[in-house]
Amino acid sequence: MSSFRFLCILLLMLAAGPLSAQQPNIILIFVDDLGYGDLGCYGNKDHETPNMDRLATQGQRWTSFYASGATCVPSRRGLMTGRHPSLMGRSNLVESRDQLMPATLRQHGYATAMLGKWHLAGYPKDFTISPMHPLECGFDQHLGTPGSNDVPAPKGKKQTRQVFDACDKFTFQVPLIKGREMIEFPANQELLTARYTEAAVEWIKEDRDQPFFLYLAHNMPHAPVFASQDFQGRSRGGRYGDVIEEVDWSVGQVMQAVEDAGIGDETLVVFTSDNGPWTMFGPHGGTAQPLRGEKGTSWEGGYRVPAIFHWRGKIQPGIIDGMAANLDLHSTFIKLATGEPPKNQIVQQKGYISRDLTDTLLRGQQTPRKQWYYSSGGAIAFRSGPFKIHLSSKDRSSNPDTRAREPIAKYETPLLFHLENDVSESNDLSAGNAEKIEQLRKEMEVFLSADSN
Repeated sequence: MSSFRFLCILLLMLAAGPLSAQQPNIILIFVDDLGYGDLGCYGNKDHETPNMDRLATQGQRWTSFYASGATCVPSRRGLMTGRHPSLMGRSNLVESRDQLMPATLRQHGYATAMLGKWHLAGYPKDFTISPMHPLECGFDQHLGTPGSNDVPAPKGKKQTRQVFDACDKFTFQVPLIKGREMIEFPANQELLTARYTEAAVEWIKEDRDQPFFLYLAHNMPHAPVFASQDFQGRSRGGRYGDVIEEVDWSVGQVMQAVEDAGIGDETLVVFTSDNGPWTMFGPHGGTAQPLRGEKGTSWEGGYRVPAIFHWRGKIQPGIIDGMAANLDLHSTFIKLATGEPPKNQIVQQKGYISRDLTDTLLRGQQTPRKQWYYSSGGAIAFRSGPFKIHLSSKDRSSNPDTRAREPIAKYETPLLFHLENDVSESNDLSAGNAEKIEQLRKEMEVFLSADSN
């Protein structure tokens, strides 16, 4: 081959961008019910979170990142499928298990492990043989609980504030399952964070000749909250703060394991929460401040969550104010693993609206998402750019003392907020802005009628 021809080929390769041969390791740390205002890097003054603050300083901290749902199951459905829960209809996930995030990554050569709370498909009678068990959905290894740490409730009782106040680490009889074997029942809830962390460190340090995907889905800080003895009584933020500081310790252990394994330059770490905080449970819940609302609502506090992306040498430190959602991680991880967008059989699934975030992460470009639809227990809202309308709302997911459903407020004229000027949704602009409201209504109709928003 002539030197001139070789040079031409080399220039074409460079113009095409980086090859996908160097597949990054991916660590997704997904916590339960952590509020937008629960971390130091998001303004909290009571919780000491040095490891997460450092992660944010060295990486990208996103300020307008959404959970796919305001409660556990829809958020995890969106995360694992890339599909908006409100657009999926009655989809049978068993039929599309090979399109889930871990299965897709495994098809492209990744070793996969899941540690923590699954809760993708409710509470099967026997989780160990469920067709939606993590081992059936693309994970090679698994350790964790079928769902939330408050299920089942003690006999004859509900998950109320009074029960949470009085319970101990064994009151809620949650099984701890490794692979398909129940290894502890009931699980000691004070040890969940530490046990998952120990398993994560072991997984990261394993000697392997393939990239890995680690999904570390902590049960905490979902109510009732528990920390191990070393963290009890340690935080200025009380019982909940103790739990947050242990989760922060866990992040530090994971990052240290990455460094010890010598893979810091080839590992993407993402930290986020499944939805907003369960503030109504007092010392068992966090804060979404300065946002309005909490878990189970269509206010920003129900959906908008902390999100930190760290990849040394690849992601430049900064703050990203553009919009994104956890379901966007589906196409983003596929792009990083393959160098290509998701295949048609994934993209054509009902409700698949996942957007590739790699241009924002690696090149600092604007985020591709401009709209978001909120739907939680009858509370409906829609955002386009900085504007958001509420067609209906509620202040909390349920009554914390009785667990009765909260009333829904429906608006003949939707509420209108400008989120860039009023992130706390306290100044309703609906009066005199009928045209803007009608514009957002029409955009919402298009969003709900199309699979490619």
